[in-house]
This record gives sequence, structure tokens and C-alpha cells, in this order.
Amino acid sequence: MGNTSSISIGAPAGVHERLLYHAAVTRLIIADAHVGHGGADASDMAGLVARAADAGFGELIYLGDAFQYLIGMAKFWTPSVRLVLGQWDLARRRGVRVVLIEGNRDFFLDEPDLAAHVDRTCRRYEFEAGPRRFRIVHGDRVNLRDIQYRFWSAVSKSGLARIWARLLPASLAVAIVSTMEARLAATNRKYRYRKPVRDLERAASAAWAEGIDVLLWGHFHTSWTCRQDDRLAIVIPAWMETRGCLGVSADGSWAWLSPTLEPQPLPPPPEAESGGRTGTPRGPDAGPGIGVRRSRR
Repeated sequence: MGNTSSISIGAPAGVHERLLYHAAVTRLIIADAHVGHGGADASDMAGLVARAADAGFGELIYLGDAFQYLIGMAKFWTPSVRLVLGQWDLARRRGVRVVLIEGNRDFFLDEPDLAAHVDRTCRRYEFEAGPRRFRIVHGDRVNLRDIQYRFWSAVSKSGLARIWARLLPASLAVAIVSTMEARLAATNRKYRYRKPVRDLERAASAAWAEGIDVLLWGHFHTSWTCRQDDRLAIVIPAWMETRGCLGVSADGSWAWLSPTLEPQPLPPPPEAESGGRTGTPRGPDAGPGIGVRRSRR
């Protein structure tokens, strides 16, 4: 690895997965990357994966919607998907684990084609770091009143939909996904949804009652926090718009990291939104710190 130095950063089987993996591992959590949206985002993501492996992160966790669309069968994969999957393969050969949390744009992640490129796929993921127990969920189902979305999600991810996807010719599959990506990019959508604050607070309280210390969501693209005593719930800002990600150390401290993996303040919520029960915490103040390897190449 060459010369190294340290930087300080603070603080299923089936559907649900709780994995207590390697007590000393450091994790990088990436929310809502939407790779394929446009520009050089696939190259940017490939570069981030390489830098994370160089820095000694042991696990990359994608908090849903890693791509504009990700369907588990290889015939649906666009060049953007294949570029990033190739970088995942390189990182995994170096001992980095890749975990995918299912988001609203993710379908049939347990298919064998995709399983060859990742270590875990699930809807909910839990791990312990130091004294803290973390839970990670995408967040698209937190709003219990959104009946229409729940119905659409159930239908589009059903067994019948899976059969249809398997039968679709490969050329038509790629054309469909490429068209969807292009149309979404052309809309220039802002993704700054109005957050269902009461539902978020309800979900946070329920998780804390189950012994969770830190609950992390994506989906909403802009930050929001809620704290009760030493317990915390955070909506992680989207990588698509910030190119930032969340680093979690082995001792449970965390920090918001720049594209070059340097600590920086967590982006504030939109002015139109108020925070949770407390203001937005800044990552470097959230814990005692972590050593991350930096290598010279």
C-alpha cells in the first residue's frame, strides 16, 4: 500500500438482513446515486469505488437506487451499469464487500446474474459498529398513506413481473431501459420531495424501541435528521446531486465525506423544510474519529 496516513472523521436472509460483519470494518454508505442519469456519473462512481478500496473501506453499502434502473438480469444492463459492476468486481477481489439495499428503482436483485457481482442484496440491512446498532432502509415505504405507490411497487416486483422480464428479448430489454433512463434525465427532475415527517418520526421511534441507535434512509434526496437522547435518524443526501457519501467507522462514529473521501459538513436540509427534533448534526462532530488508510499510487 505504500506510505499511509490517517484522517479523522466523526460522527434478510430474504427480505430482512441482519449481519454482524467484521468488528473492525469501515463502511461507505452511498444513497440514491442514480447512475445513468447523465454526464460522467458512471465514471465518477467507478472512481469512488476505486478510491474507497484504496482507502481501506471494507464494505460499500448502496442505500437504494444505485442506478436509474437496476434489474437483476444482465440483458437489462446498460453500459453505465456494466462499467460500475466491473469496478465492483475489482474492489471485491481486494476484499471489499458490496451490499445493495433495494430501492424503488431496483428490481429482482436476487437474480443470479447480479448475484455474481455483489455480496448481499436486501430491503433492510443492520450492522453493529462500536456500541451502536445501525439499520439501513431505503425509505420508499415509510409513508403508509401512499397506497398508490405501494400497489405499484407490489405489482412491478411480483412473480408475474419477474417472469415477464425473463421472457423479454435482450435487445428489447436494453432498449426499454435506455429509453426510460433518457426520459428521466430529460425531465431534469429535482427529486426534492416533501418529506412525510410524521411517518419518518414514527418509523424512527419504532426502530429506537427495537434497540436501533442509528437509522439511515435515502430516497428523499435531501438531508433530514431526528434525534432522541443518543439515538439518531438521518435521511442521507443523494450522491446524484452531492457526490457525497457517509463513512462509518469501526467504533460507530461517522462523517459525511466529499468525492475525495475528505470529511465535510453534512449538507443542510432545504430552507423550506425544518429539521427533525433537533438541528442537523455535522459529521465530524458526531464521534471520536476513525483512521482511514490513504495510499500513494
